[in-house]
Amino acid sequence: MSQIFHIAQRQVWETARDTGVPYTMSTRDLTLEQEGFIHCSATMAQVEGVLSRYYADVQDELVLLVIDPGLLDAPVRLEPAGDEFFPHIYGPIQPSAVIDVRPLPRTQ
Repeated sequence: MSQIFHIAQRQVWETARDTGVPYTMSTRDLTLEQEGFIHCSATMAQVEGVLSRYYADVQDELVLLVIDPGLLDAPVRLEPAGDEFFPHIYGPIQPSAVIDVRPLPRTQ
């Protein structure tokens, strides 16, 4: 995997980026500490599915973090969820591992 994707609330991501503190939100309303890993997607199709299933009613502005797994200090494992495999990061995301931040069109 040359890159993986994580859906983030813009404000939470920008706070981590601006302070240099590792990003630790796993998924909607759950932290890395609570969940044990950070949920990610391997493809844009997976991102779209996650958005429609879990974030359809979110009012906060969302962004898509594009992450280079090779720049992470934590292991990434592909794990099954339903009929697909999703990447999970077993540790925090250092802001330096995020190579792009994209607005999500439906939340602009």
